[in-house]
Amino acid sequence: MSDIVIETEQLQLRQMTLDDVPALLKVFGDADAMRFYPTPFDEARTREWVNWNRRSYETRGHGLWALIQRSTGEVIGDCGLVSQEVDGSPEIEVGYHVRRDLWGKGLATEAAQACIDHGLTGFSFRRFVSLIHPQNVPSRRVAAKIGMTLRRETEWKGKATCIYGIERGRILAHASP
Repeated sequence: MSDIVIETEQLQLRQMTLDDVPALLKVFGDADAMRFYPTPFDEARTREWVNWNRRSYETRGHGLWALIQRSTGEVIGDCGLVSQEVDGSPEIEVGYHVRRDLWGKGLATEAAQACIDHGLTGFSFRRFVSLIHPQNVPSRRVAAKIGMTLRRETEWKGKATCIYGIERGRILAHASP
């Protein structure tokens, strides 16, 4: 297994491996969890997802990392930093997917905040976005909890998308007690 990239109170994040496909399929194969995607993933598409992220680690040093629940050692989803182009501008997206039976426990929020912190310290990124389907209220709540605000709505990759964002100064202010 790959080394841990980020560690929080409840979670560990590390590079994905093909051994993670069965656990990730519990997230990406779930029709309810993937209702804002064109279709749930099958095993082949989940393998492609892992390989896409592994290429991103090699070329950019970041991507979506396997999300591990420390109390069980299980892979329960992914979270990380993804290079995107939005309306012609390069952006760093904070993305997250958590297994449905663990929704509402603050795990996506904890992981996303840790990824922003890692992006600031490990990569010196100054701005982050989350690209969220307008009807994905739980994901919009996670973005708000980590200090992001709705910047605008746009069409991204052929679908309506809310762009949430936060800049370095606001991140530091949000983290202060």
